[in-house]
Amino acid sequence: MRKLTFLALLALLILAGCATQTTPSPTLPPAPSATQPAVQSTETPSSTSTEDPAGSPTQELAQPSGQQEFNIVPGESSVSYEVGETFFNQNNRFNTAIGTTTQLSGKITIDLANPQNSSIDTIEVDISRLQSDSGRRDNMIRDRFLESNRYPIATFVPNQIDGLPASYTAGETLNFKVSGDLTVHEVTQPVTFDVQVTLANNELQGTATTSILMSDFGVGPIEMAGILGTEDQVKINMEFVAR
Repeated sequence: MRKLTFLALLALLILAGCATQTTPSPTLPPAPSATQPAVQSTETPSSTSTEDPAGSPTQELAQPSGQQEFNIVPGESSVSYEVGETFFNQNNRFNTAIGTTTQLSGKITIDLANPQNSSIDTIEVDISRLQSDSGRRDNMIRDRFLESNRYPIATFVPNQIDGLPASYTAGETLNFKVSGDLTVHEVTQPVTFDVQVTLANNELQGTATTSILMSDFGVGPIEMAGILGTEDQVKINMEFVAR
């Protein structure tokens, strides 16, 4: 009887132990990984991540038009003429007369995004301020030949630019031609300048050269019987700084 009771008790203990091992305790769903958000935040943004609410990429909105205006700086720029002259009273001595003025103005617009859209406004030069190495020559030019005391301003109105590239790199020197109408002594003639320009540090520096005939403008060639005579062809040089 005692043996039977002991066996029954033992069986109950075994059953209770098995029930404890086989009945799983309730568990909560696994918590999100603490590292998961960090992984997501380091992903490379897609191309749409830079769009504004209207759907346009921010980079495109910030893209500048590329146009910049530069004004020719008087005093730092100059226009000069070069013409050959022969002194009959000095055994036909030949000399190149050079006269220069620093009084000029004009505006240049550069389109960095599309250089071929660049433009040049009217350029004005005060030719009454032309000075050479001879005051006597300068006075004769002002009073008798060029009459720049009466017609002090020469103008150049550009109407065509040829040879500009499709793109531009800062510091690059450009060579191109500018055609337009030159007015001197109230006479207007078509003229083409060979131009060289460099843009660096927000400043334009360049040169422009052409040749004209004084006879086309009714101011020469100059002749003083027994004293001197000039050639008809005159070289025009412009050196300019624009900011």
